[in-house]
This record gives sequence, structure tokens and C-alpha cells, in this order.
Amino acid sequence: MSAAAALMVAAEGGVIGDGRTGANLALGVGLIGVAIGWLAQARLAGRISTGNARTGAMSAMVVGLIGMALAVLHLATSSGGPGTGNGTVGAIAAIPLGLTAIVIGWRALAHSRSPEQTADRFEHEREFGSTS
Repeated sequence: MSAAAALMVAAEGGVIGDGRTGANLALGVGLIGVAIGWLAQARLAGRISTGNARTGAMSAMVVGLIGMALAVLHLATSSGGPGTGNGTVGAIAAIPLGLTAIVIGWRALAHSRSPEQTADRFEHEREFGSTS
């Protein structure tokens, strides 16, 4: 098999599975990004004592961006529309999931910029209840 033929087979999804593989990968990466973002916010709130919240927030943003890029790439290269079994609906669902990971990571990063204010705010919420 020539290199050009191998690339064509890989682009069509014949090497790693059916047409939904790219969409499933994008969904999985998006879910991992959301989980990393939630963990970063939990670190900021003091519920988890290990790790660095800033690193987790930036990681969630990067992983969410990668998930969105994979979803858009799958949408651009898939043939057929929704209901054809090519993973179009899964790729469409992965885009807001990646965006959610970016937003959660961005919020955690914004809250981690000033550790004194963040600690004071969460301590205030623990004493007097949530203000929102």
C-alpha cells in the first residue's frame, strides 16, 4: 500500500474504526477538560489540597481547545449529515463541551490570580453563607 493510499484510508476512518471515532475522541477530550476545570475550581475552594489550581485551569483551557479543534476537524472531514452514522451529531455536541471546559478553566484562572482575595472571599462565604 502506498503512502497516499494509507493516508486516504486513515482520513476516511478506516484504520481506527467507523466514522464516529473522531467525534467520540472529541467528546472524550472535552469531558476530560471539564473534569480538569472542576478540579481546579475545587482546589481554589479548598476542597482539594493537592495540586496547583492555576496549572489545572490552564490545562482545562488547553484541553477544551483541543477538543473543540478535534470536533471542528471531524465536522470538516466527515461526509454526510446528521443520522448517517458518521458522528456529525457527536462532533456538534463536542464543540459546546470544549467551550464549557474553556470557560470553567478561565473562571478558575481568574479566581486564582490573587490568592489572598480568593482565600478571604471563600472564608467569608463559609462564615456567612453564599452571597449569590
